[in-house]
Amino acid sequence: MATYKVRVATGTDFLSGTMDSISLIIVGTQGESHKQLLNHFGRDFATGAVDDYTVQCQQDLGDLIIVRLYKERYSFFPKNPWYCNYVQVCAPNGRIYHFPAYQWMDGYETLALREATGKTAADDTLPILLEHRKEELRAKQDFYHWRVFVPGLPNYIHIPSYRPPARRNPNRPEWNGYIPGFPILINFKATKFLDLNLRYSFTKTASFFLRLSPMALGFKLRGLVDSKRSWKRLKDIKKIFPGNKSVVFEYVAEHWAEDSFFGYQYLNGINPGLLCRCTRIPDKFPVTDDMVAPFLGEGTCLQAELEKGNIYLADYRILEGIPAVELNGQKQYHCAPLCLLHFGREGNLLPIAIQLSQTPGPDCPIFLPSDSEWDWLLAKTWVRYAEFYCHEGISHLLETHLIAEAFCLAMLRQLPMCHPLYKLLIPHTRYTIQINSIGRAVLLNEGGLSARSMSLGLAGFAEAMVRALSEINYDNLYLPDDFVRRGVQDLPGYYYREDSLAVWDALERYVTEIITYYYPCDAAVEGDLELQSWVQEIFKECLLGRESSGFPTCLRTVPELIRYVTIVIYTCSAKHAAVNTGQLEFTAWMPNFPSSMRNPPIQAKGLTTLETFLDTLPDIKTTCITLLVLWTLSREPDDKRPLGHFPDIHFVEEAPRRSIQTLRQRLAQISHNIRQRNKCLPIPYYYLDPVLIENSISI
Repeated sequence: MATYKVRVATGTDFLSGTMDSISLIIVGTQGESHKQLLNHFGRDFATGAVDDYTVQCQQDLGDLIIVRLYKERYSFFPKNPWYCNYVQVCAPNGRIYHFPAYQWMDGYETLALREATGKTAADDTLPILLEHRKEELRAKQDFYHWRVFVPGLPNYIHIPSYRPPARRNPNRPEWNGYIPGFPILINFKATKFLDLNLRYSFTKTASFFLRLSPMALGFKLRGLVDSKRSWKRLKDIKKIFPGNKSVVFEYVAEHWAEDSFFGYQYLNGINPGLLCRCTRIPDKFPVTDDMVAPFLGEGTCLQAELEKGNIYLADYRILEGIPAVELNGQKQYHCAPLCLLHFGREGNLLPIAIQLSQTPGPDCPIFLPSDSEWDWLLAKTWVRYAEFYCHEGISHLLETHLIAEAFCLAMLRQLPMCHPLYKLLIPHTRYTIQINSIGRAVLLNEGGLSARSMSLGLAGFAEAMVRALSEINYDNLYLPDDFVRRGVQDLPGYYYREDSLAVWDALERYVTEIITYYYPCDAAVEGDLELQSWVQEIFKECLLGRESSGFPTCLRTVPELIRYVTIVIYTCSAKHAAVNTGQLEFTAWMPNFPSSMRNPPIQAKGLTTLETFLDTLPDIKTTCITLLVLWTLSREPDDKRPLGHFPDIHFVEEAPRRSIQTLRQRLAQISHNIRQRNKCLPIPYYYLDPVLIENSISI
């Protein structure tokens, strides 16, 4: 007789346990055990439980390779899901085998788990293991399907039973992610039919929705969400500020109108990847030396500053020509501005010229810091309006959320759980499909945010993203090269650059250690058909087969794979943190980040007053809707997993486990360095502090 000691761990989240019957078969290279019911006196498989059992076999099973779990009906109890963390089996010789699960068993079903050693298909020689990985992929490809979201945008997961809701009766009393008289903000049906393995934990779900409702109801009770009036005074906007205000939050409200803070946001705000060094003034922006000489300092001129590399350009051409819509019965307006900035001797990046159109002309003056206070402020506010769309639509939603979902879905469909890349990537996909499903209901659904609070509406918001995807280039996603391409690799005071490169370096080293462990040569990369299928599916479903994107359709060398995987992990973690974490702090003071403009771009100087400025900004209702959604979608709910913290044990080999520990040590040092630097800064920059970066896009 051979005795095997079995340990089964149930998830710790609320309702992870089950009353159903669980049985097990152990499969080894020399045979398999009988099917044994795992049952003690009393409760088994309770939430958070780690249960131990003994399985007796007639013979030694050899090396253990698979464990099969059977979830079946128990007595009269109704079916309920079970979340299994892992199974461990101690063989008679004392060797412990780990079988990771980290997934739900929903119905009465069988789940086959492989031993945790990471293996590509080339590493498997046993027919049973080759068949297991094929069957796993076949089942996932049958279950997870691609669906066209918006033509020209990355495709997304198909949820067969979900249909977008019709518009609700505003007098309907029940709470279902809906507040009477308030726009549809979160619709539970958007995720009701998602596979349990893709959905938020109970803890995260409760945290997410409980934080939303009090603020939304507060707006409603104070009558703010029904008000289509203009703000009477700028200071009244503070009345809708959330209760907990950070240092940055207060600083934005106090300094938003200052030129130095306007320039600062291009470096360390929530859209820090747009600014480019300008070596030649473009013809469409006819700025002359006479116009800007007073703002460059003594003893220099525009051409000299261009040659020194001190002139920078923010060009919003991608927004040109997109029509605006009506909001609350009032026509909205739009523009695609250009902004010229100068890095001066005092160490500040300051705006020196703004044009509110891509086409110069008599009705499109170039605004200067010497213009009247309100003309200049309104011109800067139009630029911040354009920033809203380039940030929310392109840098945030498209370049992190939608692309990351494509990375995730392709991984689920093309990489089995035993694949080293699956083990490497799975922590960086946690909850991404869930939050994107909510985002589609909130942002890109009829009755959602786009239709209720943005000058461009649903179609215009999507059009901006479609244009951006058509221009995305693979080489630009390699972060160190992007700073060089934009000419900002040596721009002082660019804390985003410093921190992002530090985190990138830590991730790239980690990826290099893992990849070189499992792929000893280029031939191993090129011959991995599952890896190649993953890459091909991303090219097809995310980049829509656009060859000009430069995205590879196959990977042939180890360095190519390291580069690719580093881009994926950075996009799914730190890149998202850089554009998401500070949203509320930089946007709660609405004039710094307006989502709509109610008057046309100014066509003549000297006509702007405080009254016309306020009449141009979003009305009270639009302001509240935008703030509520940004409040919800920028604050990470509970059940967080900071970058480098991988509590689910997917890797069991000593080398990758060491690499994980080394990554955490490097990230801890980066965090320490950031916090020490921030002590000396008037505005701390902490969005890329690793302790605040989530492993995945989960909000």
